[in-house]
Amino acid sequence: MTERLRAAAVRLPSSTSNLGSGYDTLGLALDRYLVASFEPGGDTLECVWDGALANLEVTDSDNLLAGAFTRIFNQEGLIPCGVLRATSDIPISRGLGSSAAAVLAGYDLARAVLNEPRDDEGAFVEAHRLDGHGENAAACLHGGLCAVVHYLNNPVIVPLNLSSRVGFAYAAPLEGISTRKARRVLPKEVGHDVAVRSLGRATALVQGFALGDPELIRIGVEDELHVPYRLPLIDSAEEAIAAGYEAGAWAVTISGAGSGIIAMCDLEKTEAVSDAMCIVLSRAVGESNCLGFSAAPDHEGLTRLS
Repeated sequence: MTERLRAAAVRLPSSTSNLGSGYDTLGLALDRYLVASFEPGGDTLECVWDGALANLEVTDSDNLLAGAFTRIFNQEGLIPCGVLRATSDIPISRGLGSSAAAVLAGYDLARAVLNEPRDDEGAFVEAHRLDGHGENAAACLHGGLCAVVHYLNNPVIVPLNLSSRVGFAYAAPLEGISTRKARRVLPKEVGHDVAVRSLGRATALVQGFALGDPELIRIGVEDELHVPYRLPLIDSAEEAIAAGYEAGAWAVTISGAGSGIIAMCDLEKTEAVSDAMCIVLSRAVGESNCLGFSAAPDHEGLTRLS
């Protein structure tokens, strides 16, 4: 069976989503990456995880990368034998699309190993089905800023413009939040007035990103659909957001479902903003460690490395 397989590797970026009023719609690829590779050989499948994945149970039935990888082979009636490796600097359960990256990596790596061309539509459908976050999957797959709009019960990916003036700063406490937990705190319904205000803010946000306009971005980041309900799940989140503004951020909000926080600011202020938010988050739990960094948009998305 191994004679049908070839060595291959793929790289997927991280992604932030929602960005305030773009709840379950907007996604942006960022420059933290998951790299997965496969080397055929032997008579079993060995999984080796490193980096942010090192503490994952590789035999867990919920392992998204291995599951997506083996599912492609199962559909062909094949069993992949060899070494499946993955390393990542995308924090898990911190609102940076680690799940979407894992599913897409497993799906496309399997196709590359079978010497098949990319199937971006199939990869997106698989990630949307397993992870449930179309906006993360779309950004991770194609790179850049995008929206996922549902039309006739089908998700449509809409690429959006992003000014090079916009810088991004990220910070997260050591403790993550599962998306499932973050969704449980949301109301099942909102009023018509809330929906109207949210639509207006999302329009301002998209235009603000396109123009690099700090005021429009700040208006657009304001949210009533999810942020107020999720903030209490993150220790000292409101204080960290305030610290980000004080350090010069244009706008600050929750990254994805949390527990990470993402700020938009001038390019030269990204490190200062990230550091300011990290200090507050670290102080909240009495530890000096915090996940924090300057981030830049990734415009490549899924990349086959070999």
